[in-house]
Amino acid sequence: METTIPSSADLAGDPKVIALAQALRPAIVAAADETEERRRLAPALLDKLHEAKMFRLLMPKTTGGIETDPITFFHVIETVASGDASTAWCLSQAGGCSMSAAYLDLPVANEIFGNDPRAVLAWGPGPRVKAIECEGGFKVTGVWAFASGCRHATWLGAHCPIYNADGSPKRGADGRQFERTMLVKSTDVEWTDIWHTVGLRATASDQFALNDFFVATDHSITREFDKECREAGPLYKMSSGTCYQMGFAGVACGIAKGALDEFIDMARNKVPRGSKYALRDNAVVQSNIAQAVINVRAARAYLLQSMADIWKDLQAGKLISVEQRITIRGAATNAIHKAREAVDTVYNAAGATAIFENQPLERRFRDIHTVTQQLQGRLSHFETVGAFMLGADADLTFV
Repeated sequence: METTIPSSADLAGDPKVIALAQALRPAIVAAADETEERRRLAPALLDKLHEAKMFRLLMPKTTGGIETDPITFFHVIETVASGDASTAWCLSQAGGCSMSAAYLDLPVANEIFGNDPRAVLAWGPGPRVKAIECEGGFKVTGVWAFASGCRHATWLGAHCPIYNADGSPKRGADGRQFERTMLVKSTDVEWTDIWHTVGLRATASDQFALNDFFVATDHSITREFDKECREAGPLYKMSSGTCYQMGFAGVACGIAKGALDEFIDMARNKVPRGSKYALRDNAVVQSNIAQAVINVRAARAYLLQSMADIWKDLQAGKLISVEQRITIRGAATNAIHKAREAVDTVYNAAGATAIFENQPLERRFRDIHTVTQQLQGRLSHFETVGAFMLGADADLTFV
């Protein structure tokens, strides 16, 4: 793939949209403790996020969305995550889900998204689920989990393999079973509270169930974005999966930024027990903090530069290529793990100060290690990227 050197403007994003997140940051920080304790986004903060259209960053303008670019999306999510990671994670997840509006007929998209200024779609995987074709739609049964932000969502996505009315798998010409995501109201499901976790506690990524529930055909989508997309804008020349990679890398980088800033403030004044000097005067700390900051900035820059180069192709009307998707997958995974390494560095250097619940580093540490345990942080993504680079068989399921 031929690349060009992006300009500063290419990497900066839309300042007006980013300013919305910056203006919200004090409220996000102020609500962080309540959000953590409730394991839900605080109601007052949720109101502010809706007022600023933070759940509509990637939604088409035709349904009342901002329809921003993925670079701006990264900056917004990073800014929010520097204040609170759970809030940023919910916004990143909702952003990708809201791209579904581009795959629906406009009247249905308006029913779900456009007519409700507080509309939020959430979804998660379900290993034992099915949708059986019937007249006008599907009968859906199963249990889905890891539905981040589901407790403030108005609609839910239940991803299903499709079966014929006789119970046999419905397959395409290539032999693969068809899959679709069913969109249902959040009031129509049975809930189970399962989200008792180390970090990202307020994402409330709970479990929901449906049993023989009817979903009309026009309330289902394929996640193969190039097959049923109604919108012509460059944002929809790529999948929600690539936008998720940008967003969740933004969460990780925001956590790292917050942790690094907090540690630097601490290190200027903390004198460790048994030492005569502040942490900032320790040569090992100086070296480690320099490398941590540089590594995060380098990983972040590589991700943004890669996306800026791809964005030019999308603006020219091209669909994102497999090679470009591989590039973003590798860059996003790298950014997530460089962020984790930076947080680990400052957590260790902070000593016993970092272990108390009233210290910001304690939450940063828990949150970043929850990020890396999620799908977006899997180290196996590097195997996929390397296999593709070498011309070997590469599993592109999560690319």
